[in-house]
Amino acid sequence: MKAAMFVGIGEPLAIEDVTPTAPGPTDVVVQLGASGVCHSDLSIKNGYVPMPPGYILGHEGAGTVVDVGNEVTKVKAGDKIIASFIPACGVCIPCLSDQSHLCDTEFEVMMAVRGSRGDGSPYLTMTGLGTFAEAMTVNQSSVVKIDTDLPFDQLALIGCGVTTGVGAALNTAGVHPGATVAIIGCGGVGLSVLQGARIAGASRIIAIDQGEEKRKVSEAQGASDYVDSTQGDPVAQVQALTGGRGVDYAFEVIGLPETTLQAYSMARKGGTAVMVGMTRAEAQVTLPTFDLFYNEKTLKGCKYGSAQVRRDFQRFVDLIETGRLDTASMVSRHIKLEEVNDAFTAMQNREVVRSVITSF
Repeated sequence: MKAAMFVGIGEPLAIEDVTPTAPGPTDVVVQLGASGVCHSDLSIKNGYVPMPPGYILGHEGAGTVVDVGNEVTKVKAGDKIIASFIPACGVCIPCLSDQSHLCDTEFEVMMAVRGSRGDGSPYLTMTGLGTFAEAMTVNQSSVVKIDTDLPFDQLALIGCGVTTGVGAALNTAGVHPGATVAIIGCGGVGLSVLQGARIAGASRIIAIDQGEEKRKVSEAQGASDYVDSTQGDPVAQVQALTGGRGVDYAFEVIGLPETTLQAYSMARKGGTAVMVGMTRAEAQVTLPTFDLFYNEKTLKGCKYGSAQVRRDFQRFVDLIETGRLDTASMVSRHIKLEEVNDAFTAMQNREVVRSVITSF
């Protein structure tokens, strides 16, 4: 089986032939139909979150079940599935508290050995998935059956970018009709936040990024205003657009302490800032505590859009099928597995919203 392997911080992924282990009793074997190339994959490659070499990267995928272990109850061979990069076991306290995005089995699932490389050394898979491969063996808690005829390239995006972004607006923040919203970073996840805010009925959506291309794509997705962060202080620009008040909800979708502070500063009195972007493990942010107290602001973390995947995945599919959620325009390029490193370059150069692997 071909797979794109993480072999060292900052190094290109290596396309290797690997040998998967046989599926265990609760495992599912999935033939990949598509895998998105997400900024979190690039973050792992660049050492934002420390991982040793020997990981198949990729965590945003969809495909078809081809085999199941003898204790699997959630899916069967032939089912179309979307992979969830956080498992949803359904029995731990977070899952039973409608917080499956905080499932207690996450680390256990992520650390399962899934096969051997050509030299005989074992490999693991990113978040227990490893969608940069022809197929993947995963725990049944990491897949969700979907009823749809949508193509795999769009379904794959639900596995991370769409759920994280749309969920951030609908679940984590709870954007209400008529709300004002600012979004720092308009890549795949940021545009999903934008669409979530639009679906929720926000009256004003301010997209913040760099360059005219991002203006075009954010306005096409429903942004009412665009702030180019290279043309002056983005906080001051947002304040000017809102009569000096700031916005009800500000989203940080880059993963930097400085932009997190910007989002907090953009929120109005009583407003909420939501941190969606993944930072370096050691990163810290310092907030003005008197402002936090006196103006009663809220800074919230957002993991996987606070999603309950067995509810939300099908809900997002339904929104796509009825034309209220646009994923087709988010797919900038279809690529081969061997072109994954070119996809990282295109991402860093701001040339794409999402590159999607559809040829394995």
